[in-house]
Amino acid sequence: MRLIMLGAPGAGKGTQAVILSERFNIPHISTGDIFRSNIKEGTELGKKAKEYIDKGLLVPDEITIGIVKDRLLQPDCRNGFILDGFPRTIPQAQYLDKALEDMGIMLDAVINIYVSDDEIVRRMSGRRVCPSCGMSYHTDYNPPGKNGECSGCGTAVVQREDDREETVIKRLQTYHAQTEPLIDYYEKQGKILTVTGRDKIEDTTGELFSSLDSFRQKMSS
Repeated sequence: MRLIMLGAPGAGKGTQAVILSERFNIPHISTGDIFRSNIKEGTELGKKAKEYIDKGLLVPDEITIGIVKDRLLQPDCRNGFILDGFPRTIPQAQYLDKALEDMGIMLDAVINIYVSDDEIVRRMSGRRVCPSCGMSYHTDYNPPGKNGECSGCGTAVVQREDDREETVIKRLQTYHAQTEPLIDYYEKQGKILTVTGRDKIEDTTGELFSSLDSFRQKMSS
């Protein structure tokens, strides 16, 4: 299986990507992980990327796709892969299409996990984390202990900057402007498979596997 995961921040695409990776025994590829790996190993592409990252600049698309292409050529991707976090824009998708064509690779599906903006704000703004042991909580689903303390170590839990409501709203605005157009882009290629990101992870997973099976049967018929 060769898949791309799409979805707004907080929709749960990373969680589902890990589950798919284990189910199909294919690597879950995060562009952030690729950058860190190339920089750590001191590859030529990693050095170029580091120059931009160190200056607080976005890494140009041609460098990013070069790093992604390098990763997809690794032996563990022979039977498939799951791309998470790339592409994020139409130009990146076009770069990726050309790279995959050059490698003789065809995408099987692009999985879009849909969650409404209001629900994402509720989910993300309710998240809390223990700064000492890293245990995660949610004010609605899994509240911390008495007085907002970690039930594991007793440290007061905190809300990460990324999870503040105003930050979440800005991230959603960026997603709608830059990444959401990819749904239409891949829909025109007949690749989009949309599932609803539900409160319970296992409910989303169940719908995802069922929809993916139906999608594969439809494409092979």
